[in-house]
Amino acid sequence: MTAPLLRRAALAAALSTAVLAQAQGVAYVSSEKDDALAIVDLKTLSVTGTLPSCKRPRHLQRIGDGSRMLVACTDSNRADIIDLATRKVVGQLPLGDEPEAFDVSPDGKTVYVSNEDAGALSFVDVASGKVTRTVEVGKEPEGVKVAADGKTVWVTSEVANLVHVVDTASGKVLKNVKVGKRPRRFALTPDGSQLWVTNELAASVTVLSTKDYSTVATLDFEVKGARKADITPVGITMTRDGKRAFVALGKANHVAFVDVASRKVTDLVLVGKRPWNVALDKAEQRLYVVNGLSDDMTVVDVAGAKALKSIPVGRVPYMALIAE
Repeated sequence: MTAPLLRRAALAAALSTAVLAQAQGVAYVSSEKDDALAIVDLKTLSVTGTLPSCKRPRHLQRIGDGSRMLVACTDSNRADIIDLATRKVVGQLPLGDEPEAFDVSPDGKTVYVSNEDAGALSFVDVASGKVTRTVEVGKEPEGVKVAADGKTVWVTSEVANLVHVVDTASGKVLKNVKVGKRPRRFALTPDGSQLWVTNELAASVTVLSTKDYSTVATLDFEVKGARKADITPVGITMTRDGKRAFVALGKANHVAFVDVASRKVTDLVLVGKRPWNVALDKAEQRLYVVNGLSDDMTVVDVAGAKALKSIPVGRVPYMALIAE
């Protein structure tokens, strides 16, 4: 190896070490088959314990002031409310039949949850624990995203290939927007102008304008050696400045790094089997990729676009929540 290459390799190793040393806190990873959350120490990158949950835990999200976490359990039709300081269940919240994903209103008072079997979006009042409204949407709703002003909630329909635009005040569906085949999850640009939608069976992301819901662009993914049918994007997240997006490509076993402005893939990182969801740490130096079929979570160095380590986290892991 030449001197310049040696210097670059040494620099990359030093950067990776620095990233590892800076990490603090834990990641909670939901395990569908274990009815539990794995607790991963972010400094040592090892599992330090498990937290029992309701049946088939999937979607995880903070609520209120961020001191509590909701764990949606598909087979229990509810969410556990977990205090992050004590790591104990302090309450439960009904989520309707077959809850898939959810999002929380900006004021923390309402949880919007997709109910797969019912083909509905439920509004759940956090204080009373009651479902206050049910909105009929397309079959097999999945992803849910609330606008920053709380006035609009978006939900995908996997079967209808639609994004439903729902007014939160009236509960009316304002518009049904055609996207790619089997839409799954959302990311919203920080300025709120664009809604990015992953299309699992179209190997793409549809970029929608939130002004009129026209299609701004369609980003098609390619992975060398993989058939299009094996590129199945689901999880997506974006940096706080809105410059980069990260998309889990499912059966293709890669995560795509995307430049948001140009809508171009800049890097592809090999991770575990069927990466399902992705999460960034607070410093946005690491990407945590949950791999559903290899039962692990891959930690990726964002600056180097390189996988650092894969950690076993239980059977059929679904999602990670980073608590720092």
